[in-house]
Amino acid sequence: MATFRTRPALMSASALLLLLTPLTLAHGGHEHVPEGMVTSHEPLDSILWVHILLQSFAWGIVFPTGMVLGLVKSRLHVPTQILGAALATVGYFIGHLHKGRQFGPNAHAQFANWLMFLLIGQVVLGVYLRMHIEKGFLGKIRNVVLVRVHAVMGGIIPVAAWVQMLFGGIASQGFCQGEHTGQCAAHFIMGSAFVGYGIVLTLMLLNGQAWLARRGKSQEFYDSAVIAAWGCVNTFTEHRWGGPWVRNDLQHTTMGIIWWAAGLVGIWLSKDRHGRPRRNIIPGIVIAMTGWAMSSHPQELMLSTMVHSVFGYSLIGAGVFRIIEISFVLRDRNTLVGPEGGDVDAEINSFQYFTPFLLYASGFLFMGATEEQMASLAAAGVTHVSYILILYSVSFLLFLFVLMLLRLYSAYDDSPAAVQIKDEEVHSRPNGHVRLPTAADRQAQDAEEFELEGLMSDDDDVAAGGHKKENGRL
Repeated sequence: MATFRTRPALMSASALLLLLTPLTLAHGGHEHVPEGMVTSHEPLDSILWVHILLQSFAWGIVFPTGMVLGLVKSRLHVPTQILGAALATVGYFIGHLHKGRQFGPNAHAQFANWLMFLLIGQVVLGVYLRMHIEKGFLGKIRNVVLVRVHAVMGGIIPVAAWVQMLFGGIASQGFCQGEHTGQCAAHFIMGSAFVGYGIVLTLMLLNGQAWLARRGKSQEFYDSAVIAAWGCVNTFTEHRWGGPWVRNDLQHTTMGIIWWAAGLVGIWLSKDRHGRPRRNIIPGIVIAMTGWAMSSHPQELMLSTMVHSVFGYSLIGAGVFRIIEISFVLRDRNTLVGPEGGDVDAEINSFQYFTPFLLYASGFLFMGATEEQMASLAAAGVTHVSYILILYSVSFLLFLFVLMLLRLYSAYDDSPAAVQIKDEEVHSRPNGHVRLPTAADRQAQDAEEFELEGLMSDDDDVAAGGHKKENGRL
């Protein structure tokens, strides 16, 4: 039932919506940009830096944390989301007050309006759901529609925030304009896909094993399906059909072809003839071949050549390590635990973290290798070693944050029985870990051998059909 405490919250959210409406339609400063330029020549001022830090913290850290807390139904979910909404709102206002560098019309400014409307809608919907109206028509709408919409919007917000942060970085430097738009979009879309794939593999490794077991499909079924779909898109979008083949059109198109062709094979091999889920190495092969192909693109600058080479090696490593993991570490084992769950941490092999991390690194390397970025860094005298180490550092930080979120989810979600170590397990684990005998095991074994030694004699051995040893020989 609605209470006096929840109604003012709903009224406040509605008032916030009305106040932000006129502000989201205005983003001044375009008149200060020189004609023919995307940005002015002034440096970023302190107000804009505060905007960047606030929005990065709110959208990149607070909201993802709040999403995880919402999934586990923690009482900290609402306070966390309120904090994120407050920081995002303040950061949005500050973004309209900065001096210094000014910007022309750009995707970051336009997408910010839609992102704020999405946030306001999520806040209003969350307040309404907190009123717990569960009777009558409103109750049916709440349980059937609004709860699901709220969950879907909660999952969309981190993805939209990632896109907006990329737009912000691009807009701050005035990149991806004119003839550079196509290759810039390709780098950021494909790089984000690699990062997203790494996040999904991390999620499935740590928290998705029981779900996979219940679904009755292998990880490679889903990987191959996405690869095939992406290949179909690339086959028909990487070249303007009817026009001349330019630059790397043919190479990109053939990569699309091999993706959908290999993806179909991976889907076929994901089940055996009896319909049981099976692992296969097709996605790993595709990842490795993609890395080799992309690292071979001709580049104009030596810096770009070196960055693309390390990107290719990272992606090749991700594919090769995935093949080794499936074939030799897991020995084609479908999941680490059964449908009922279990202690996943005890079953994970450290080698399994290789592929997800290298996908993170590959994604950041590819997003950081656009033509304009490479030209700017080369002009500034930045070496490829320093730049690659910075991108790998960012990859480590994102990898750490994802691991922390998954640990937070597990801390709330795991039952005590799922994390107890089963000392009675005596068989070796399929992924290379062997249970070492405890002190009690060794004492019991020594006592048993001592008792048997006193009961056995050489005559007993001969009577049993054995041969008495003399001087160590039979």
